Amino acid sequence: MYCIVDIETTGNGIKGNSITEISIFKYDGHEVVDEFTSLVNPECEIPFFITGLTGIDNDMVRNAPKLAEIAPKILEITSDAIFVAHSVNFDYNVIKNELQLLGLEFSRRKLCTVRLSRKLLPGYHSYSLGKLCSAVGIPLSNRHRARGDAHATMLLFHKLLRSHDAEKVFKSFLNAKSQEATLPPSLPKSEFEKLPATPGIYYFKDGKGHIIYVGKAINIKKRVLGHFYDKSTKEIALCNETAYLDFEETGNELIALLLESAEIKKHYPKFNRAQKRKIQQYALFSYEDRNGILHLAYNKINMAPNPLLVLYSISECRTFLEALCESFGLCPKYCHLQDNVDTCSHFRIKNCIGICSDIYHLEVYNARVRKAIDSLGETKSDFAIRLKGRNPEENGFVLVRENLYTGYGFVPKDTPLSTQDDFESYLTRQKNTLETQRIVEAFVRKSSKGILSFTRAETY
Repeated sequence: MYCIVDIETTGNGIKGNSITEISIFKYDGHEVVDEFTSLVNPECEIPFFITGLTGIDNDMVRNAPKLAEIAPKILEITSDAIFVAHSVNFDYNVIKNELQLLGLEFSRRKLCTVRLSRKLLPGYHSYSLGKLCSAVGIPLSNRHRARGDAHATMLLFHKLLRSHDAEKVFKSFLNAKSQEATLPPSLPKSEFEKLPATPGIYYFKDGKGHIIYVGKAINIKKRVLGHFYDKSTKEIALCNETAYLDFEETGNELIALLLESAEIKKHYPKFNRAQKRKIQQYALFSYEDRNGILHLAYNKINMAPNPLLVLYSISECRTFLEALCESFGLCPKYCHLQDNVDTCSHFRIKNCIGICSDIYHLEVYNARVRKAIDSLGETKSDFAIRLKGRNPEENGFVLVRENLYTGYGFVPKDTPLSTQDDFESYLTRQKNTLETQRIVEAFVRKSSKGILSFTRAETY
């Protein structure tokens, strides 16, 4: 037994999306044995653009039953039946989420007529309900109303049941271990299966092959699957447009981060937001107060006189200052980690020499501050970061010259490298940007492991 379902809602996402109309056809594979259709009062305003699409406005649903009133009927008619819809994950998850808010559990096996159509009716230019029905001769009236779309989906499902290899395909799609119900409607399973469980970057592409999203991951396959389970509005829109996947292995997270940044700058994908925004820079600086005490502080770079170091978030500034306090015995109060206190009382930093309570330590304390400032200029300017390769036979590396990111590369493990020129032979050159500078600097601050300075004669 099957229940062919279509809903109209107040928006495009899952959470926070309310049902305005629902239609369910209970179908035994030959004929309709039951039907339930109803407008639903969403208990919120219906946006104008939704009314323009569906024709359903606030007046139409004002006296309609609320979901709680028709929930028993929805549970009854769909019980012991397979839930079928065109792009099933949307309809199913909206209904499931709405019922969960009422304290009701909803769990049904699912079939997607988009995925079934791509498998059993291959070769069509579009698998949207309207265009597919038109192409295969299925009448569709009252488009974007629940009953009209549900009835057309039922006729399409009837045709799919009688297609060549239907029994085999339906059985595989309903297999408990199958991921067919999880994958986006336009994405062939083979596209997902080709992904590796290794570090790298991945691409989501639309039906025309255009890159619409670039991401990075320690485990590409697991991360991509996470997008499919995410029910946020953005993720649903991304998945609904995804028809192809691609990837590039990097062997490690650092190169993945750098390559992701470069690809976002190159392709400017529709669904990437993070690196399209202008990055606010912050600077560490020093000043002397009227008591002669040297302070370390941070502010937006245009407000910081004579910057000692550029960072890219307030949290990075605080973390870096905390590290300086611990390394050089500085006072959290005079590093502006604590405000409006007479003496420092930082929960983690306990090695202040007491300058905040006794000016007697002034010269000793200021000497420590100067030593901390001097340490900021001791960072390696020309170096390579040695990294894990894409396979056991190679190593990866990132090359930095004059403190600027130059690029990355991979080299056979048995190849000795000791000079910058040696690394240049295997280098894939990349542009240095604020984002890549930030990524490399954060990596170096976190750990000096694997860093090869060219001021020393070392072999890779």
